[in-house]
Amino acid sequence: MSIEVLNESGAAVDEEALATLARHVLDGMRVHPLAELSVLLVDEAAMSALHEKWMGEPGPTDVLAFPMDELRPGHMSGGADDAGTPDPGLLGDVVLCPSVAERQGAEAGHGTAAELELLCTHGILHLLGYDHAEPAEHAEMFGLQGRLLESWQEKRPPR
Repeated sequence: MSIEVLNESGAAVDEEALATLARHVLDGMRVHPLAELSVLLVDEAAMSALHEKWMGEPGPTDVLAFPMDELRPGHMSGGADDAGTPDPGLLGDVVLCPSVAERQGAEAGHGTAAELELLCTHGILHLLGYDHAEPAEHAEMFGLQGRLLESWQEKRPPR
């Protein structure tokens, strides 16, 4: 699995831990082992610009997801070649804003690292086609997010 974590935010973030979490989430969702994912950490100015451009909303947000290939649970590859062998697929980009995560983590009482883990998991689920606009979608996505984070907490390396 190719997971690239780029920190352009200026904040101190454990990029290796985020990559390991992302691998855990993708494995848990049975995504093709050669799929590609990019996680980008940006400052509030960059996140505000992305938020306004792509969502039409002012100010920074905590996480944005930009899917590439159409990947869905049960069909976690980017298609197949002529012989029917699945292609790994390019999941897309998850963009996180550590300074927003820091505020939210403090409010939630679990800190910045745990908030970034939650947001990264949330963004990956969006890349896989999950949404939370409707009550049933919300229950499904947040239930899955909770289970993935719980299994991560059981096996993650100590901080």
